[in-house]
Amino acid sequence: MEALILLPLIVLLLFNTIFTVQQQTFKVVERFGKYKRIARPGINVKIPFVDKASRAESMRIRQLDVPVETKTEDNVFVKVSISVQFVILEGKEFEAFYRLDNAEQQITSYVFDVVRARVPLLSLDNLFEKKDEIAVAVKSELDDIMIQFGYGIVKALVTDIDPDAKVKAAMNEINEAQRLRVAATEKGEAEKIIIVKQAEAEAESDALRGLGIANERKAIIDGLKESIDDFQKSISGTGPMEVMNLVLLTQYFDSLKSIASAPNTSSIFIPHSPSSMSDFSDQMRNAIMQAGQITDNTDNNDIKINNDLMEEQ
Repeated sequence: MEALILLPLIVLLLFNTIFTVQQQTFKVVERFGKYKRIARPGINVKIPFVDKASRAESMRIRQLDVPVETKTEDNVFVKVSISVQFVILEGKEFEAFYRLDNAEQQITSYVFDVVRARVPLLSLDNLFEKKDEIAVAVKSELDDIMIQFGYGIVKALVTDIDPDAKVKAAMNEINEAQRLRVAATEKGEAEKIIIVKQAEAEAESDALRGLGIANERKAIIDGLKESIDDFQKSISGTGPMEVMNLVLLTQYFDSLKSIASAPNTSSIFIPHSPSSMSDFSDQMRNAIMQAGQITDNTDNNDIKINNDLMEEQ
């Protein structure tokens, strides 16, 4: 009977004497409300009804996400999301357990303070460019403060910068306009290159066409010259003018034949009398003589003007 009564007492005594601590955690043992020691992972012993073990505190790295709403230097309201990774330092369990009632709330307050002190000094564009500097500033500020409370800051990250919806829409429109302007500039440059290349090609084509025409005319002249020489050698007593009239007559009929054989030919009225060849030759001879007279008169006038100037001097 006594054994049955003692057995529950023994079990209760063992239950209040032996306790375990999980890996990567610790417990604080207090005796009559006063700190006694830190219980490490494994089996631990305490005096029953005298010592008291606290809840388990994690030694793992934890992450706290802090959204901060603030405004930039150019008066744009943004939401900056900061992720802070922190951990209880080895050997600082006492400070972490007793000095801070709520570590996450304390870290949140310091993050708000740092972000709202630095973001208003930057424009919205600079904020996106210097977000890493904001993260470094948060980590540096928290390191100096939280270490005295037993916490270490592993990393601080700026995970998101979210401006107002209207501001984002305006930024997208600005970006779109800039891209359209660049596209228009590139398109204009491309069209300019095409026009320049076309002009260069046309100029080269005209030059080659002119060279071909010049060679063709030279060949015609050489051919006429040889024909006249051969004709005079074959038929004695003929002069250059008679031969030229004959050549022009031949060319005249060749031209009529070419016009008649060409497709889509329209009706053309030209002098049809063969005797008009002599008129053509007379007109050519008169034009050459008049051109020569004009040249001689121009030279004589120049000489006379020069003499008059010399006499005046």
